[in-house]
Amino acid sequence: MAIHPAVQAVTQRIIARSADTRGRYLQRSRAAYGGKVERGHLACANFAHALAAMADDEKARLKQRSRPNLAIVSAYNDMLSAHQPLGAYPAWIKQAAFAAGGTAQFAGGVPAMCDGITQGRPGMELSLFSRDVIAMSTAIALSHPMFDAGVFLGVCDKIVPGMLIGALSFGHLPAVFVPAGPMPTGISNTEKSLLRQRHAQSRAGDEELLDSEMRSYHGPGTCTFYGTANSNQMLMEIMGLHLPGSAFVPPNTALREALTRAAARRALQITAQGEEFTPVAEVIDEKAIVNGIVGLLATGGSTNHTLHLVAVARAAGIVINWDDFSDLSAAVPLLARIYPNGGADVNHFQAAGGMPVVIAELLGAGLLHGDVRSVAGPGLERYTRVPCLEGGALAWREGPAHSLDPDVIRPVARPFSPDGGLKRLQGNLGRAVVKVSAVAPEHRVIQAPARVFDSQDALLQAYNEGSLASDFVAVVRYQGPKANGMPELHKLTPVLSVLQDRGLKVALLTDGRMSGASGKVPAAIHAAPEALAGGPLAYVRDGDTIRIDTLAGRLDVLAPDGWLDRPLAGAGAEAAQAGLGRELFYGARRHATGAESGASIFGHPDWL
Repeated sequence: MAIHPAVQAVTQRIIARSADTRGRYLQRSRAAYGGKVERGHLACANFAHALAAMADDEKARLKQRSRPNLAIVSAYNDMLSAHQPLGAYPAWIKQAAFAAGGTAQFAGGVPAMCDGITQGRPGMELSLFSRDVIAMSTAIALSHPMFDAGVFLGVCDKIVPGMLIGALSFGHLPAVFVPAGPMPTGISNTEKSLLRQRHAQSRAGDEELLDSEMRSYHGPGTCTFYGTANSNQMLMEIMGLHLPGSAFVPPNTALREALTRAAARRALQITAQGEEFTPVAEVIDEKAIVNGIVGLLATGGSTNHTLHLVAVARAAGIVINWDDFSDLSAAVPLLARIYPNGGADVNHFQAAGGMPVVIAELLGAGLLHGDVRSVAGPGLERYTRVPCLEGGALAWREGPAHSLDPDVIRPVARPFSPDGGLKRLQGNLGRAVVKVSAVAPEHRVIQAPARVFDSQDALLQAYNEGSLASDFVAVVRYQGPKANGMPELHKLTPVLSVLQDRGLKVALLTDGRMSGASGKVPAAIHAAPEALAGGPLAYVRDGDTIRIDTLAGRLDVLAPDGWLDRPLAGAGAEAAQAGLGRELFYGARRHATGAESGASIFGHPDWL
C-alpha cells in the first residue's frame, strides 16, 4: 500500500527539519556501535566490582566478557497499581537470559509517581519534571559500561517517556520495553465520571465517592481508562519497542510472564554480538515518530504526548512540533472509542482486537510507515500478530481480520470520526492544543467573556461561591513549566462538566495541562508562550471576549487595541516556589523549555 500523501509530506518535512540534529545524534550513537563490548575494556578491579554480588554460575559466565549482558531498569514500587506487578519481572528476566546463554543484572531503579494520587496537591508540581529525572536516572543506571542491551520496565505517565529519553542517550544499545498490563475492569468509567459530577454538586458524599473510586481502581495493573499510561503502551507497540501484542495483556497471567521472559531472550538476540543488531537509535527514527503520532490520533490518545513525544523525538535528534500533530490529525481517522472518548475501557479495546487490528487497518490505508525497524525484526506488519500460548509455549498467530466489536474499534472505511480530533490552535493568544474527540459539535466553537484565575483553586472557589452562572472561558494561567512545573488541572473536569450540563457555554484556556483524561469540555491547553514568560495570557483581563474556534484552529482575544500594553497581571507562581519538595526543582523551572519544545530541562542545542 502506498503511503498516504499527508503522512509522506509530514514525514519529509520532519526529515528536512531534523537533518542537522539527527545527523549529529546518529554520528554519536554509531561511533559506539559493534566491536568489543564495553566491559571488555574495564580494568580488572573495575570489572570485579561489577561481578562481586553475582551468583557463582552467573559470575563465571560474565567473566568470559563475550557473553551478552542485559541491564534491567525498573520503575517498580508496590504502592502504584501499574508498577506493582513489575516486582516479579527481574527474576524472570535473569532466569530467561541465563537459560539463553547470557546474563542480566538489575542496573537501577527510577522514580515512579502517580498523577492520580497527586492531582490538585503540591506533589503534582513535581510531576512533569519527574520525566526528566527518570531520564537522568536511566542514564545513571546505564552508565556502568557492563551492558549490551537494556530491558525497561515501566508503565505510567512520565515514566515510559523518561526511560525512552534515557535509553536514547545510549543509542548504541538495543532497548526492549516491557509493560505490566491493565487491571481488570471495575465499574464503568462513565459511572465513575457521573458520581464525580454528583459529588461536585454536593449530591454525593465523600464516602460514596471513595467507594466508587475504589471500585474503579481496585487491583494491580494500569487504570483502565485511555489516559497517558495506556497511551504510552500503545506508543511502545506502534513504535516497535514492545514484542508484538504486548501492550494490554493483563498482569498476573501466564501469557504476561511468557512475554516478559521472551523479551529477555529477544534482547539478547539483538545485541551487537548477534546477527540482528538493533540499536534503539535506529528504531526511533523519523518514520517511527510519525507512526507514534498517527497511533495517538487514531486511538484518541493522551494530549500529554504533545509534550512527551516532542521530548522523546528531540532525544533522538528529531524535531517535531504541533503543526505536525495537527496536519496528521486532519488525515488520520479516529478508529477507537475508549474512555474518555467513549464508554469502553482498554480491556474492551483489547477484546475487540486491540493494537493488532488498529495497526492492520492503518497499514492497509497507507497511514503508517511499514518499512521500519523494531525489536521484533524488520517491518511493522509483524505487529498485526497476536501472542498466545500453545502447549504452554509462547507463539504468535495472525490477528483478527477485522474488529470484534465495532462499537469500540472501527475500520478506516467507517471510522468514528474522519479526523484524529487533535488540533493546533493559534492566534493573538499564542499557540495551544485542543483535543475534541469527545467534544460535541455544538461546543467546538466557544466565544464568551474571560474569567481569569491564577490557580485552579481560585476557579473552584468561584464555583463554590456560585459566581460562575453565565457563559465564560476559564483562563487559568501561571500553570506552565517555568511557573510551577505545569501540573495537570484534572480536578477542574467535574466542575466544568457540571456547568456545561447546566446549559452554559464553557471552555478552559490554560498554559497548564489537562491530562490524558481530556473530555467533553473544550480545553485549549499547553498555551505557549506561558504567562510567566510574558505570554499573552498574562495580559488578559476579566470580561475580555475569548474565541476558541477548534474548527478554524484559532485562539484569540477580541480585546481593544493596546491590550498587550497593559501591565502584567497576576501573582504568577510565587506561592508554589518552595515547600514539599518544590524547592528542589527551582533549577528545573528556571531552565525548562516551552511546551511546544517538550517542556524539558534538556535544552542545549548540541544535545538536540
